[in-house]
Amino acid sequence: MELDFDFMEKTFGLLWTGVPVTMEITIVSLLLASPIAFYFALNRIKGNPVVSLISRGYVSFVRGTPIVLQILLLYSLLHVIIQALGIEFNIFEQVDPIYYAIVVFTLNTVALLTEVFRSALMSVPSGQLEAGVSIGLSEFQTYVRVIIPQALVTALPGICNITVNLIKGSSLAFLMTVKDVMAVGKIAASFGYNYIEAYLDAFLVYLILCTIIQLAYAGAERRFGAYR
Repeated sequence: MELDFDFMEKTFGLLWTGVPVTMEITIVSLLLASPIAFYFALNRIKGNPVVSLISRGYVSFVRGTPIVLQILLLYSLLHVIIQALGIEFNIFEQVDPIYYAIVVFTLNTVALLTEVFRSALMSVPSGQLEAGVSIGLSEFQTYVRVIIPQALVTALPGICNITVNLIKGSSLAFLMTVKDVMAVGKIAASFGYNYIEAYLDAFLVYLILCTIIQLAYAGAERRFGAYR
């Protein structure tokens, strides 16, 4: 079987129309997940028994189940639950599916970021908090000015990995009819059954995106390296 290079050339440009959706899912999910994950990580370090138990159970549950299953459960069962409650609301027609994608990937990212933030915060000597308080800073000020900048440098490689995996994982959003990169490729391929060509194009688009993200994080690591 010969590859249709004319189709690949046209589709490669078409796939970039799905990049804004892919990046929206990635960026919004990271922004929403970060404060929750930081709260979980901080309370686990401080030994808050209730929050620590909740976060441990949550992290274990999310990391122990496939994201495909999480997507199908939220997207499919939510509609069933709403109908069972007798609510006249068609979530498939009245809600933009990108919101479901953002919710699913945010919930998944919270679990992953919690572990990254926890290990990063633990890498900063505990004596620095005591030193900050002893010179008149509040605990909050010490975290903002001293601890978090140092922990951020340690956390950046882990955050980079999560971001890259989030970009790649967002390709599953087509299961919720979200028109991201993968969905655009599948739609274009369906007319002439050029799925191999479309997948090769998608492969290149994701490779370029992930490379750019990794270079950006590498630059951030060098920039924040002064806090080491």
